[in-house]
Amino acid sequence: MTELVISNKNKLGNSSRSKNRSARAFRSNKEEKRYWILLITLISLGVLSSYGLLVYNNPVPIDSPSFIPVVRRRMVALVAMIISAFCQSLSTVAFQSITNNRVITPSLLGFEALYSTIQTSTIFLFGASALISFSSVGSFLFQVVAMMLMCLVLFGWLLSGKYGNLQLMLLVGVIIGTGLKSLSSFMRRLIAPSEFDILQARLFGSVNNADSEYFPIAIPIVIIAAILLIAHSKKLNVVSLGKDASTSLGVNHQFNVIYTLVLVSVLMSISTALVGPLTFYGFLVATLSYQAAQTYDHRYIFPMALVIGFLILAGAYFFMNHVFNAQGVVSIIIEMFGGITFLLVILRKGTL
Repeated sequence: MTELVISNKNKLGNSSRSKNRSARAFRSNKEEKRYWILLITLISLGVLSSYGLLVYNNPVPIDSPSFIPVVRRRMVALVAMIISAFCQSLSTVAFQSITNNRVITPSLLGFEALYSTIQTSTIFLFGASALISFSSVGSFLFQVVAMMLMCLVLFGWLLSGKYGNLQLMLLVGVIIGTGLKSLSSFMRRLIAPSEFDILQARLFGSVNNADSEYFPIAIPIVIIAAILLIAHSKKLNVVSLGKDASTSLGVNHQFNVIYTLVLVSVLMSISTALVGPLTFYGFLVATLSYQAAQTYDHRYIFPMALVIGFLILAGAYFFMNHVFNAQGVVSIIIEMFGGITFLLVILRKGTL
């Protein structure tokens, strides 16, 4: 009799647990409702920040003919923020998913080190005038293509053939990035102080580095890469489980990893060449997105990351420019908070 009662209790417990289990993106309707409320709220804040960046503290009256040109100039910075948010948020989330590690970022592949080396070698070899003139569409395309070629060579060499090792690829990327940073640091020591000041302004990530001439090239590429990456969300859900699990589920792990890395390299190259290095920005966005979305499904993580990424940039620039009157420290503040978040995650997890 006692055994019968125990077995009935076990059956009731198993049935109640099975009712709580679900293959949906969210564990309950309450969590899904919370997600949509939070997403709509963040979108509203982003729209409000955009309006503030365009209109607030405009020295020209609205009825003046010069009002629209001033807004148009501010629109260039706003478009650069949108492009950076798309590139950094999508690429960081996708990169952490295929590496199955929520601490590392695409910066490990050496994008920012190569960008720094290109800028530094230009002023070192040809002088400050060459660096100032190195802002045309051709120079933008050159930097994007150089970064993409470096990554594609890295992928083709270390993710195929007898290697096929993602960890080895990351290690080689770190070594190449460290070598390029050392080379650029050596060249910076040899240039004149006046040239160093000009160079330093380029090496800080800022939307003021963006030029509207780049947009007709950058925007279509970013849109295509973002659509392909978002359409790849279901495969990313499986790939994030690891090589063994994804292979057993019928997903070609190596192909999907290389496919995702190519899209990541495209987005990161565009972002770095457009606004400069933003080392911890992507990590900050991805970490906040995981906490806000509370789901494994990339179909919901990606939109949340996009909104949070844009809100961080737009909100930071609005407060720094119009409240604290400190335009030059925006990227530094974002990097500082991103670095602090990185340390907190490392200390909480206790491992990389």
